Amino acid sequence: METVRQEAKNAHLCPRGHVATICIRAFKGRRDVLVHLFRPDWNPEETGYDWSELVQEDPDTDPTTRRGDSRAVLLESFTREEMDQIVEYLANRYADRLTRISINSLEFPLPAGLLPLSSMPEGKDIGRIRFEIVPRYPLPFAVHGLYDLSQHKPMDQGMTQP
Repeated sequence: METVRQEAKNAHLCPRGHVATICIRAFKGRRDVLVHLFRPDWNPEETGYDWSELVQEDPDTDPTTRRGDSRAVLLESFTREEMDQIVEYLANRYADRLTRISINSLEFPLPAGLLPLSSMPEGKDIGRIRFEIVPRYPLPFAVHGLYDLSQHKPMDQGMTQP
């Protein structure tokens, strides 16, 4: 399993802003499934950031008609310490199932109107892994992973029937 880190070009303006994607070797009949990790909930006190530096608001867009919520995108991200804990947990528990963990830092200011991962509806192909419900989950915060099976090739079924 490979771990790849890409740091932001500019300085971090808040403790949050670290995101990760894992690649699962085989998952639900698909090969090399990408799963985007995020925090499904946060404390109200975490919303007290100086948003003017973190999110670039579009003055030409009416905020009541904007589809995305870039603030929620930031709140779904992790701190560096949380990300280190997640990587350690995944490496210890799932090393044989993962091919890669990719860690990136968000670039600020975030563009307005981004869609948070938590807003994506689950369905036939889009689903969510809820790591905190796995037995012996050790982290003090919840981590979810969003995947879209339609973006990945089915596993080779071997011999085909005539």
